[in-house]
Parts: sequence; C-alpha cells; structure tokens
Amino acid sequence: MRISIITVVYNNVATIENTILSVAAQSHSGTEHIVVDGGSTDGTLLIIDKYRDKLAIVVSEPDCGIYDAMNKGLKLASGDVIGFLNADDIYANDGVLEQVAQVLGDTSVDACYADLVYVDCKNPSRIIRYWKSCDYRDGLFEKGWMPAHPTFFVRNKIYEKYGGFDLAFRLQSDFDLTMRFLWMHHIKAVYVPRVFVKMCIGGASSRPGNIIKGNLEAWRACRKNGLKVGPFFILAKIMSRIPQFFSRLE
Repeated sequence: MRISIITVVYNNVATIENTILSVAAQSHSGTEHIVVDGGSTDGTLLIIDKYRDKLAIVVSEPDCGIYDAMNKGLKLASGDVIGFLNADDIYANDGVLEQVAQVLGDTSVDACYADLVYVDCKNPSRIIRYWKSCDYRDGLFEKGWMPAHPTFFVRNKIYEKYGGFDLAFRLQSDFDLTMRFLWMHHIKAVYVPRVFVKMCIGGASSRPGNIIKGNLEAWRACRKNGLKVGPFFILAKIMSRIPQFFSRLE
C-alpha cells in the first residue's frame, strides 16, 4: 500500500526538520512524502533542500492559506491513502504508517483516525493536552466533535469522489471536510485507540484571536452541511476541549 503524506509549511525553520525525519523514520516502506511550501523566507527551504533525497515532491510558491496548500498536495499525491502531517508535528512512533496500512488492508474501510497529544515544542516528551477520540456516530459533530485531522488517513479515491478542502473556511476547513466524509457521505472509518501524532502546542487555530473565529466557522460548516445546531454550539465546542487538559495516556 502506497501512503502519501502531505506536509504544508510556511516559515517553520525550527520544526520542519523533525517533521521530515519523523516521516522518513516510518517502518512502512511505501511512503511518499510531499512538501508544499508557501514561499518561506526564514531558512525553511534550506532545511528542505538538505533532505530532498527523503522527499518525493517539493513545491515552493505563494498560496492562499493552509487549506489551499493542502489542496495542492492532494492534486500531487499518487498514494492509495493520504494523510497530512503539519510542519510542527511528528509521529508518535515509527510504526504509525504500518498500523494505518494494516487497518486499511481491509478494502471495506475508507479511512482511519486515532488519538493525538499536544506537546511542549521545546520538550516533546511533555504532554500538555491529550485529544482522545472515539468511534464515530451520528450526532457527534453537532457537539463540536471531530477526529484529529493529522491522524485522519483517507483513501485517495474518497478525495477524488467527494473533493478536498473548502477554501471558504480559513481555520476550520478540516472540520468541514471530516464532517462531509463521515456524516454526509457516511464513509466507513475505523477509530484506532492509539496516539498517532504529537502536535506542537500553539497552532494557528489555537491562537486566542482565532479561537472564536474558528468556532464561528465550525458553526457555519454545520449549517452548510445541513446539521441543526443552536446558539450554544460554540460554547459546547469550546467546553468539549476542557477534558483534554486533564486526560492522561492509558
């Protein structure tokens, strides 16, 4: 099974090396790593050039935001399965993609997803927040739930059939996409109760100024896709994250 991993990056010189090495260290042999750079000016491209032998495709050009860059990566991907790893994220261990291949070895399964931990950028062993997911069931998106996008691996044919990221959402297009796939189109997805990804705390959607904007986008995405959400949806979505700061790895 060929798995395409797409990393979009813009001025992440401090973390892009760890991301590249994390993908390169995976035990699964059929991996295609695609890097879509937005025209970095901070030395990121020097790091990328250092590891060109580990990368299948590198694109560097201005884009219209993270989801535009992700859509570019989707067009370039040739794998049977596609996953996204952000430029400040790493895989929890070197067997993550092998486990993905095992789950999706069942041809009736369209996607899989797992757990994610937020870690201190300077000390990746220090876990700050544990995003524990669950088996999907209808009604979860109305409560603000979604699978952690960096752990979400989907067959290429699903993207070809149902499309990529909606650029109308600048902060929550992954929420919209997972909702479309799981709720609207009812693809068959399997939850793997394991940590797949370590995410560096402080991404764009978690910045204070973007939290409310992002949750408003999530509300709009629900309405766009026909979900009935009330005025307390945003509060419920924010509150649903609180237990993640107190959860611990089992």
